[in-house]
Amino acid sequence: MSNMADVPNDAPEHCPGTQSEDAGKVSACAGCPNQNICASGATKQPDPGIALVKEKLSAVKNKILVLSGKGGVGKSTMTSLISRALAADNADRNVAVLDIDICGPSQPRVLGVLGEQVHQSASGWSPVYIEDNLSLMSIGFLLGSPSDAVIWRGPKKNGMIRQFLSEVDWGNLDYLILDTPPGTSDEHLSAASYLQGAGITGAIIVTTPQEVALLDVRKEIDFCKKVNIPILGVLENMSIFVCPKCKNSAEIFPASTGGGKKMAQDLNIEFLGSMPLDPLLARCCDEGKNFLTELPDSPAITALQTIMKRIVQKCEEDKENIPIDAH
Repeated sequence: MSNMADVPNDAPEHCPGTQSEDAGKVSACAGCPNQNICASGATKQPDPGIALVKEKLSAVKNKILVLSGKGGVGKSTMTSLISRALAADNADRNVAVLDIDICGPSQPRVLGVLGEQVHQSASGWSPVYIEDNLSLMSIGFLLGSPSDAVIWRGPKKNGMIRQFLSEVDWGNLDYLILDTPPGTSDEHLSAASYLQGAGITGAIIVTTPQEVALLDVRKEIDFCKKVNIPILGVLENMSIFVCPKCKNSAEIFPASTGGGKKMAQDLNIEFLGSMPLDPLLARCCDEGKNFLTELPDSPAITALQTIMKRIVQKCEEDKENIPIDAH
């Protein structure tokens, strides 16, 4: 992480950063409420949460982040579709979704388990099961009502993410897929730092074709490079609209600059594929229904299967290329 991540919100202008040898000891630190903690050296100790997460996730083979700098590009939709497709493709493959969008948890609704309760056992919180081999944990399960706002500052969000990663009884998993909020904020930094010990397999970057989305997505790719998150590839959502009745197609978001495919080429990142915009898919997500079984003939399913198979391939290639100790 850069030193910026280590500068407290209420820090003086010339704060040396908590990891600096001068932390708590220079004139700029005078009067700072954190001066004594910094001077004691406590801030230089590794976060114990990192070791806890590593231990808890030792039986999780692949840890994938679904990211985008832009809101509304379909991260939650794609997370639910990819996880459902991975689980449906192989009954012996165990898949879980962790919704770390603390302020806007959509997964309970999209995966059709809104209103379910999370139970606590001796081995931690039990996630909610959607299928025998697909489970979900989300802050949405801990709210009194789906319309309750979560108004938390960064440290409390970070604590919740650490709890989700270290205190949920995930069991043996082939894939843990993390749905994230838009941007490059606290939630992303804490997920990246807590997962650094456990090893992140990679990120799937979701975009839509128009330049206004691609601008923000480029920032997300830069963020991944800066915090050492490998990028599995870019996925373009809502690439074309296919009319369910007449089957004609149209570009709702014209790719004036070449869209996600051109951006991936320019940045030397794999392009995983394009997902068409299907209004019936949106309805399935709103109703929490399984799109794969409800509308098996949709062109979106064919695209999804191709994308899912490529993700599996990439994860298996990575496992072959990286020595076990490298994490």
